[in-house]
Amino acid sequence: MDENRRQATGYLERLDSGDSPAAEQLVPIVYESLRKLARRYLGPGSDQTLQPTVLVHEAYLKLVNEPDRKWNGREHFAAVAARAMRQVMIDHARERKREKRGGDWRKVTLSEIASHAARPNIDVLDLENALQQLEVTSERLCRVAELRLLGGLSVPEIALTLGHVSKTVEGDWTMARAFLVRVLSEAS
Repeated sequence: MDENRRQATGYLERLDSGDSPAAEQLVPIVYESLRKLARRYLGPGSDQTLQPTVLVHEAYLKLVNEPDRKWNGREHFAAVAARAMRQVMIDHARERKREKRGGDWRKVTLSEIASHAARPNIDVLDLENALQQLEVTSERLCRVAELRLLGGLSVPEIALTLGHVSKTVEGDWTMARAFLVRVLSEAS
């Protein structure tokens, strides 16, 4: 695991310095972790028109085709990947909503969002709305929630990514989760 992290960081640094072929070498190292993340987003009860492979590919293309992007290690890459996947999912959900005029919206299983609920199905657009509301309240709490839920990062990884201590991130996560549970409960 540490070897993969070291290799991924090396390839990301090479990408930063303009070495385009490093993107091809990065793919096998990060691909499986991105697929696991995508499968988590597209859990049971989700709309099967967006497959994990498609989500990973679309998000990955967004990531490596940004010429001005600078990578600060694997955790930063994971955080940006989470945001890219979130945007792909939102775009897909909006397109489906336009096609179906509010019909068969895609549901996403996020078991972490409310540990007291048994794997709630959450509409992608409802989650996006809740995250936007949280961002208005606190950009830091929104970032922690996004990294935890969508990035799949642990509390120590979030602390490293954001430059905070783990205790602060734990408190932020507790507040963010409570906020999201309340907003999503109201949306149901």
